[in-house]
Amino acid sequence: MKLPVGVIGAGLVGRGWAIVFARGGHSVRLHDPLLEQSSAAWGDLDRWFERTLVELEELDLLNGDSAAAVRARIHGETRLDIALTDVCYVQENTPERLPVKRAVFEELDRIAPSGAVLASSTSGFLPSQLFDSLPGAARCLVAHPLNPPYLVPAVELAPSPRTSGDAMDRAVEILAGCGQRPLRMKHERQGFLMNRLQGALYHEAFRLLRDDCCDPADIEGAIRDGLSWRWSVMGPMETADLNAPGGIRDFVARYGPLYREIGHSQNELAEWGGETLDRVDAELRSHRTVDELSDRRDWRDRMLMESAAFRRRSRLRFGE
Repeated sequence: MKLPVGVIGAGLVGRGWAIVFARGGHSVRLHDPLLEQSSAAWGDLDRWFERTLVELEELDLLNGDSAAAVRARIHGETRLDIALTDVCYVQENTPERLPVKRAVFEELDRIAPSGAVLASSTSGFLPSQLFDSLPGAARCLVAHPLNPPYLVPAVELAPSPRTSGDAMDRAVEILAGCGQRPLRMKHERQGFLMNRLQGALYHEAFRLLRDDCCDPADIEGAIRDGLSWRWSVMGPMETADLNAPGGIRDFVARYGPLYREIGHSQNELAEWGGETLDRVDAELRSHRTVDELSDRRDWRDRMLMESAAFRRRSRLRFGE
């Protein structure tokens, strides 16, 4: 039987992590001090779990379990010490404010069992900013997902200079055992892996729009209806490997000069504001208002569910 997992923070990311660990067979202790004072908020969260898990069960995305069985593994705990009893792993998902996260990790390090790995979902803070002053810094690391983590399996693991190899190994084992795809960094770097790669694309998108090379809808189409079709089944390196008869070395020989030439025009950072942002915002708001974004997120998640179900069937049929 798998040991319990603690999930601290029940926002969009925290509740997604709760499904990941419960679907992976762990009993999940979900603690959020901001929700303890509101039974209505917990009621809304219960209804979200029930609706989401039923949709996942219908698409066979619960590892053969029923929605009820997975839901039964998720327990709301009002006391942090109870939420951390006997846990093997803790995933923190509190607001993205450094003093808040530092204070939370001081408590986690003081209360959690000495053998438990302590991980943060932060997307912006370096591990050394969060953990290095803690007595138990060796067991602390960043485990940053893409949202929602129960549909997007990649999770990047970033150590601080004090994080032990054993803590990284155990985090990989626990997360992989829940169906996630851990991406292990060798040392910390601002933005980790996915935000650095994503940021490069955003910078180029804003440059193209600033220079009026295209409209925002064309940027969306280039990724949604173009590059993402290949990237949804393989990464950029294997894409290049398959795009030349002789593999990656042949690709670099053929297209390296072109990309070097392009790179000379990509050194200047474009401003993510002003008239360019006005154009992007106007384009997006012409399709839906800010108040309608919640419904669009639900649509996104349903599309990702269908995609996850298709990918699962395809992997079973064709392999990785």
